[in-house]
Amino acid sequence: GWSGYFREFMFHSFLVKQGYVVLDMDYRASRGYGRDWRTAIYRQMGTPELEDLRDGVNWLVENANVDRNRIGTYGGSYGGFLTFMAMFNAPDLFQAGAALRPVSDWAHYNHGYTSNILNTPDVDPIAYRKSSPIYFAEGLQKPLLINAPMVDNNVFFVDVVRLVQRLIELEKTDFETAIYPVEPHGFVQPSSWLDEYRRIYGLFEENL
Repeated sequence: GWSGYFREFMFHSFLVKQGYVVLDMDYRASRGYGRDWRTAIYRQMGTPELEDLRDGVNWLVENANVDRNRIGTYGGSYGGFLTFMAMFNAPDLFQAGAALRPVSDWAHYNHGYTSNILNTPDVDPIAYRKSSPIYFAEGLQKPLLINAPMVDNNVFFVDVVRLVQRLIELEKTDFETAIYPVEPHGFVQPSSWLDEYRRIYGLFEENL
């Protein structure tokens, strides 16, 4: 049926009207494709999905007349995490990325969720380290937008702050951060949604 992410659907429709080609992918670990697909990310969150994104980019180039040098990515929550992983670990893949309410360190996330995928930080610190974007921030080479709500009730805001500080320490300059002081994980105010989508669109218009 129809996706519950109706705002994203509207934004994608807007992008298409502006001449963009939009690929909305069910990468590995997405629901509805069987056990092997769902469990492919065990102890390696962000690795199989990144391979799927690369396959998607290659498909667009080969089948949809898309310029490989004019492709961007964005995502929220897990999609924000995956945007980080793509921008940090595969800098050749996208020319710009927007990470919205993103996870930067799984060790600080809800262990009821992560323990089935990465075990727990004390038992399997290697899995957490290789799955957490904050440890790969040195790989950033292309423009990155980070949007973070301050009263996030899902992803700790402080983890976004930690990642931004890491980028500063690495002397990275090609990133911007937008803070939403009154918003939880899922934005409530229409003005916040509008601001977020305007920033993503501006990022793409400037860099793609």
